[in-house]
Amino acid sequence: MNPWERYVVPNLIACACGTKPIMKQREKVVPKAEGLVLELGCGSGTNFAMYNASKVERLYALEPSPGMLVKARREAGTLGFGNNIEFLETGAEAIPLEDNSVDTAVITFVLCTIPDWRAALAETRRVLKPEGRILFSEHGLAPDEGVAKWQRRIEPVWKPLAGGCHLTRDISALFTESGFRLEEAETMYLPSTPKVAGFVSWGAARAA
Repeated sequence: MNPWERYVVPNLIACACGTKPIMKQREKVVPKAEGLVLELGCGSGTNFAMYNASKVERLYALEPSPGMLVKARREAGTLGFGNNIEFLETGAEAIPLEDNSVDTAVITFVLCTIPDWRAALAETRRVLKPEGRILFSEHGLAPDEGVAKWQRRIEPVWKPLAGGCHLTRDISALFTESGFRLEEAETMYLPSTPKVAGFVSWGAARAA
C-alpha cells in the first residue's frame, strides 16, 4: 500500500462519505439493523452512532484498510456500546464468520469500492440467516444516459484517486445477479452533489 492509499485516501473518503446528503441516506437504513449485525466496509465508523444499541446484539465491523480501522476504533471508543463491536480486519470477499450466523448485513457506500463484488455478495449471502436481510444505501450507475456517459468517461481517473470507487456499478443488478430480491428499494439523485457521483439506491434485500 503506497502512502497515498494509506494516509490520504482514508481521510478523503471519510470526508466524502460524511457529507450531509450521504449521512441522511445512512440514517434511512442503519437504525433498522437488529440482532447480530455485519457491516461491510465500516470505514471510519461513520455508521456506528446510528445503530440502535437496544436492537443490536453484536456488531461485526469489517474493514480491510488499516488507516480506516484506526479511525473506526477511535469512534467505537466514544460509544456506549463500543464493547459490542468486533472488528474484522479483512476484505468482504472472505468473511470470517460461520454460515447462517448473521441477522442483518449493512452495506452503505462501499459496493463501489469492493474489488470483487460478486464474491463479497456471495459471502454475505452465506453468512446471513435464512430470514436475514441486507440493509443498503449505495451510489452507482445513473439511469440517464447523459449522466451515465460522463460516469464512464470520468471513472478511469476517479478510481485511483478515490480508493477504487466505481461510478458505473448498477446497484440493483448487483443484488439480483447475486441471488437477492429487493424490498422497499428507492432511488434518487442526492441534493448538492454532482450527478456523476450522486445517483443513489437504498432499501433492503433478502435471499431470493
